[in-house]
Amino acid sequence: MIVLYVLIGVTALISWKGWEDTSFFRKYMFHVGSIRAGEHFRMVTSGFLHGDLMHLAFNMISLYFFAPIVIYQLGLYTFLFLYGASLLVGSMLTLALYKNQYHYTAIGASGAVTGIIYAAILLNPDMELYLFFIPIPIKAYLFGIGYLLYSIYGMKAQNDGIGHAAHFGGAMAGLFFTLLKAPQLLFKQPLLVAGLVLPIVILFFIERKRK
Repeated sequence: MIVLYVLIGVTALISWKGWEDTSFFRKYMFHVGSIRAGEHFRMVTSGFLHGDLMHLAFNMISLYFFAPIVIYQLGLYTFLFLYGASLLVGSMLTLALYKNQYHYTAIGASGAVTGIIYAAILLNPDMELYLFFIPIPIKAYLFGIGYLLYSIYGMKAQNDGIGHAAHFGGAMAGLFFTLLKAPQLLFKQPLLVAGLVLPIVILFFIERKRK
């Protein structure tokens, strides 16, 4: 758990530095034009920056609650790999979808955290989640499927300022690498896996049709 606290602390410190230093913030944020010009480090560093305290708190509190499930069942090194892979895949998907929008920017650990959340859902689908706007608990797997479908809508609408592509990419990485690490889950709960994979297939066909 010490590693988890260090990760949260480092993210908080870098985010605070970004709030205090505008040039630092702009240098390390996700920016399509800069990345295409060769600054690929932004695809990773942007995951340690946040827009404000609320943004940071939401991501880090979510990580604090879901990470222990992944660490306990898959191990610390797998958790760190999943976190990094989800961050990177989220950035890669964002770049792929917005590569022609040179002014597109994004920040936040949402992709990485979402990967951990979906890994936890896959490992413990019957756990219950409490959302601020819903007074009753909902099953984690229902949240997972619904959130991925909402992310597809958000990516197409682009009207709420949320980096849905990073969320979606992180979820994809979390699901894929968790199944790679624990393939027995595929046979233990095939309907859950199919339900979580379905939005990915929908996105594929939407993008194929758009192109």
